[in-house]
Parts: sequence; structure tokens; C-alpha cells
Amino acid sequence: MTVALVGNPGVGKSSIFNQLTGVGVEIGNYPGSSVGLLSGGSCFQRERVEVLDLPGIYSLEDGTETDALVRRVIDDDAVTAIVAALDATRLERNLYLLLQVAEYGRPMVAVVNMIDEAARRGIAVDTARLEARLGVPVIATSAATGQGIDRILPAAVLEARAATVEVPYDHHVEAALHSLARTFGVDRRTALQALQGIGDDPELLETAGAVAEEIGRRHRMSAGQIIATNRHNHARTIADETTSSAGGAGAGIDRLLTRTVPGVPILVGVLLSMLLVVFLVGGVLEEYIIQAFQFFLLQPLAGLDLDPLVTEVLRSVVLALQSGFGIAFPYIFTFYILLSLLEDSGYMSRAAFLADRAMHRMGLHGEAIIPLVLGFGCNVPAIMGTRLLATRRERIIAAFVITMVPCSARTVVISGIVASFVSLAAAFSIYLVVLVIVVLTGLVLSRVAPGPQLGMVLEMAPLRRPRPDMVLLKSWLRIKEFLYIAMPLLLASSVVLGLLGYYGVIAAFQTAFAPISEGLLGLPAYASTALLFGILRKEMAFETLVVLAGTANLNTVMSGIQLYIFALV
Repeated sequence: MTVALVGNPGVGKSSIFNQLTGVGVEIGNYPGSSVGLLSGGSCFQRERVEVLDLPGIYSLEDGTETDALVRRVIDDDAVTAIVAALDATRLERNLYLLLQVAEYGRPMVAVVNMIDEAARRGIAVDTARLEARLGVPVIATSAATGQGIDRILPAAVLEARAATVEVPYDHHVEAALHSLARTFGVDRRTALQALQGIGDDPELLETAGAVAEEIGRRHRMSAGQIIATNRHNHARTIADETTSSAGGAGAGIDRLLTRTVPGVPILVGVLLSMLLVVFLVGGVLEEYIIQAFQFFLLQPLAGLDLDPLVTEVLRSVVLALQSGFGIAFPYIFTFYILLSLLEDSGYMSRAAFLADRAMHRMGLHGEAIIPLVLGFGCNVPAIMGTRLLATRRERIIAAFVITMVPCSARTVVISGIVASFVSLAAAFSIYLVVLVIVVLTGLVLSRVAPGPQLGMVLEMAPLRRPRPDMVLLKSWLRIKEFLYIAMPLLLASSVVLGLLGYYGVIAAFQTAFAPISEGLLGLPAYASTALLFGILRKEMAFETLVVLAGTANLNTVMSGIQLYIFALV
């Protein structure tokens, strides 16, 4: 038995999913798709129920890979019921997607979430009237408090039914639907999608395309625009009939956060403050963890009388663990805690709105700021986070740009070398150089990357107080990706580099690349070895350089220009 959760971004769908399934979830791709979705298990009446958390979307017909995935899952007979999650504070906007899902005729349940948030804003939803208008069970919930969550699975398994609500389309569209359905023997939904260029039947699409052109000429707007307008109007009608409002709050704060002034300065201040906290807290944690590894593992290992090869392998493993848990982990975990706080507060959607114009010049949308900011913590989960972007074109551009964002490991090198031995201004100038490279790369990719650049519809999540449990859960899910993906690679690469050093391969490499290190870059010959370590383990470049130079005071053996070039490379 399989239940699929569908809804707009920010409706609390993932919070509902976590309440239904717990933390033990899997991230995978639906067969035939590269878009990831979450799946988890629950139990009802001694039977396992698989719950799918589909990516948040605004429409089933935007032409993106994500929309295609959601359509396939909804139309999959293996899915027993659809649970449509709605935001009680934005019912009209959310009903647009529900009306599209209803056209599939699949058993479904509507969940009106954030009912507590709506009450605080003076919004009341008449769930009984809404149930009568939609023709499906409607459950009022609050994922924040757990209210009504226990009713979702019983309703999905026992009460789910096809919706009776039907959008009254323009009479020309209705005539076209009847004609296509009669001629090709298809249902209303298939004919409706064919008018918008969606489907697999070439003959149907060709005929529907001609009909859509004729409708467009009559109305001076495309058939797709007419269909969308009709749906929005019907969603507004249903929302007006089933909700009442005593006036909202917080509009003044929203205006401050979304206007260019003071919104952009606030955004810059938030990001700089976040990075400052990451550096301060991460630095303190790093110091204690590094000392613990040194005292409890590295020093005892050095005192053991073991075979040199075994000692080198064990030392490489310990150094890898020290680098991962002592250098990278403190910065990354602190960063994810802060990022989850911003997300749960609702601020990230406002940051995406403010960044949209600048991102658009690089072929991206404002929502790409989330994986880009993630890149300052670790590039691996940041690149994985590009799944939230709508098109393959955007994912390619964002992933390429993220590889150039200074992660926490590179920050260790920059702060440990340039800020310590040259100047703080020189360290910030490296970030400025990287920023220029990132922007130029994005500008070039926006012109050469294949695929169309689509528009963006952004739902503003309500401002709210972050929940500590959700912040910790989101942080754990993200740091888990680092531990399960990056740490094994770190261990393997450390052992390989240790063996290469033991058998003299690194020394040969240093000799071979001395012309580049000394001639082209103007660095000491041993710096090439440190750069080699930095390819796979960026944070170890600093430590390796200290070991090879024979002193922690690098300014006594290298000039300021050499230290700057090393950190920049």
C-alpha cells in the first residue's frame, strides 16, 4: 500500500511526512527520473504503508522534469491514495494544484495544514464546507503541534475517494475537450493536457496543437493561459466560500524584508553574520576535537612498535578522521544548524526573492541561493541540493558554480594561512576574487547551457518561530549525507595518499612538478605536494604544508605573495 504526499513548497508537507514516517527515510530517484524523492514506512492495521514525499511544485504542467515525475507518480496504479497538503493561510494558491490533481480521478484526501498558524492570523477554514465542495475527505492538521496527523493514514487507507470538483473551463476549451475525447477516445484530463502540449500520442498532440492555436487566435491568449486562468478563478471561488479572515499580521515585517532597501542590506548582514558565527563556533569546536585526536589517538599510535607500513596506514586513517570530525564537521554542522534556523523561520524564501534578479543574470532563479549558501558548508550536499531546482539546465549551472564556492575546508586554508600570516584584508580579497570568478562563470554558462530558462513562481513561507526539533532533524539529515558520502571518500583517499608517500611516489611527483610549482607559481617545491593533498582533502593542504616546511610559522619560509598564491590556488 502506497500513499503519495503532494503539495506546494512550504505547505509543511515534509513535516507531515516526518511525523508519519520518522527519521528513517530513504532518498532515491523514481524509476526513469533523475529527480529525487523521499520515501518512508509507516503502519496501519498491521499493514505496512509506504509514504512518498513528492517534490514541492506549484503546477503539474510547468514543463519541468519535476512536474513530469509528480504526474507519473499520481497516475501510477501502484499508488493507493494521494494526500494533497494545503496551507490554511494560502488556501487559494494551494487549491490550484489540488484542482489539477483532482482531474486524474485518483482516490485522494485533502489535508489543510498550519491550521494553528491560520488561527493566529485570524483566518478560519470551514473544513466541512470545503469537503463538500471538493468531494474528498478534508482533515485539519498542524504539523508543528501534531494536531490531526494521526487521522491522515486512516483517512487515506479507508476513506480516500476521487474528487467530484470540476473546473468550469471556457466554452471554447470545453468544446475542444469534448471533440478530442470523442475523436481519440481519451479522457478529459488527457485531452486537457494535450491542449497544453503534454502527452505521448503524436497524432493527438498534433490535432490538439492546431485546436489550441485556433483558441489562442480567438482569445488573443494561449490555451494554456486560458486554462490556468479558469483554474485560478475556480480556486478563488472555493477559497472565498470556505474561509473567513479577520485580517493578517506581520505584513509590515514582510515589506521590510522583501524591499530592495532595507531587504538587501539585511540579507547581506544575515549571511555575513551566519559565516562569522560558523567561523567562531567551528573554530572553538575544531580546537577541542583536534586536541582530543592528538592526545588519545595520534600520540599513542606514534609510541607503538608496529610495522612501518601498518603504522602509515593507521596514521592515514586517524588523520582522515581527524580532518573530517575535527576540521570539516564543526564548521559544517554549525552551518547547517544556522541554515535550518533560517529555513524554519521562513526567511529563506524572502532571501530567494531578493536574490532572484542577480541570479537571473547567471541563468538561475532566486531559489538557487539555498544550495549556493549550502556550498559554504560543504560542496557535496550543496550539489545534491540542486535537486530542488526546476530544470536540468539550472541544475547544471548551479552544480558547476557551487564547485567554485569556498567550502568550510577551503575557509580553513584561507583563514589559517592568509588571515594569520598575511592580513585579514588579503583573506577577504580571496573571497572577492572567487566571487568574481563565480559570477563570470555563471554569465558564460547562462549563454551556453542548453535548455530554456523558465519563469519562477515563489511561495513566501509564513514567518514563524523555528522549532528546535525540526531544526535538529533537518541538520541531521544534511550532515548524514556528509558522513555517509564524503567521509568514506576522505578515508579512502587518505590511505591512498599515505601509501603513495610511503612508497616514494609523492616524492617523485614533487620532483616532476617542481617546474610548475617553482617556475610558474613561484612556490617552494614542497608546496606541490601540499597542493596534491588539497585536491582530495582541501583542509589537509594547510597541515601538509606545515609538515613539509618544518615550521608552523610559514611567514619565516614563504613570502606573503607565496602564501597568498598558495591559498588562492
